[in-house]
Amino acid sequence: MDSVTQLTLGAAVAEATLGRRIGNRALLWGAIAGTLPDLDVYLPLGDVVRDFTYHRSASHSLFVLALVTPLLVWVITRIHADTRHLRKRWLLTIYLVFTTHVLLDSLTAYGTQIFWPLSDTPVSLSTIFIIDPVYTLPLVIGVITALVMTRHSDRGHMINRYGLILSSVYLAWTLIAKTIVGHNIEQALHAQGISYQRMFSTPAPFNTLLWRAVVRDEGGYYEAYYSLFDADHELRFSYYPSREDLLTDIAEHWPVQRLQWFSRGFYAVSERQGDIVISDLRMGSEPSYVFQFKVGESGNPHPIATVPEQLEAERDWNLLRPIWDRIWDPGVHLSPLTKLR
Repeated sequence: MDSVTQLTLGAAVAEATLGRRIGNRALLWGAIAGTLPDLDVYLPLGDVVRDFTYHRSASHSLFVLALVTPLLVWVITRIHADTRHLRKRWLLTIYLVFTTHVLLDSLTAYGTQIFWPLSDTPVSLSTIFIIDPVYTLPLVIGVITALVMTRHSDRGHMINRYGLILSSVYLAWTLIAKTIVGHNIEQALHAQGISYQRMFSTPAPFNTLLWRAVVRDEGGYYEAYYSLFDADHELRFSYYPSREDLLTDIAEHWPVQRLQWFSRGFYAVSERQGDIVISDLRMGSEPSYVFQFKVGESGNPHPIATVPEQLEAERDWNLLRPIWDRIWDPGVHLSPLTKLR
């Protein structure tokens, strides 16, 4: 999830577990701990594919964070010596903040390696978009209320707790919505006689009412949008080819193998002005995606592998209105959510 959400979630969890005993210091350290795992984005790992695919790995492992927790608590109790008698409560609080951070990330499309090093397979339930105001707003209200209201009353503390409950209920709703959407997509594929290898669904930006489906077969992929308000449950699939042949001579190139693995097979291959590009189909929309990497160049007679380069994407916020309109009207055509510079 986005940094603001993770910071706020950390503060809210810490307030719920320790705020009554130490006041606003719980909010502060909860926010810090809620931010720490994402600082791995500032660690250069050698190339853009490594930076992309190793994000949310060791830094988001439940096992690694269990080892980091006592170290952070040692720092906290050194700074706030008057809270040393609460060391066990600090340990519980900080680890809860870390745990809720990585579990929330596991609900997005990106994926999180929460069981590293026992398993490096990213957990990705893709039930919530990386920025969702409906989830974040109750947390923000609860944290701000706890911060500004007097500690002589439990009112701010209780409002923070209600914010956590509301946000958690919303997460439960996203799991239900995902199940409904998945069932209807499978029904539509069967009804239309579409054979496929794998299917993926994820919420459209900032909501859980409109969902985007990606369906992969041997030669390419289908894309469709489905709203929970669509009356006829009929998905209209658009098909796009993937140039798998471009990878034949560079199939052993590590960035190629890594991107195929990380995307769980939801990738597309294309040629652009002589460049061989792999796009992660899970984040973005056709024909432009948030994560696209040049992995080779067309050669004579064979393609050649190159040092990977990430293509920059520019978001077009003017497309948010069509997304909103599509929720209610299945006749609305959605343009790509991103466009390359």
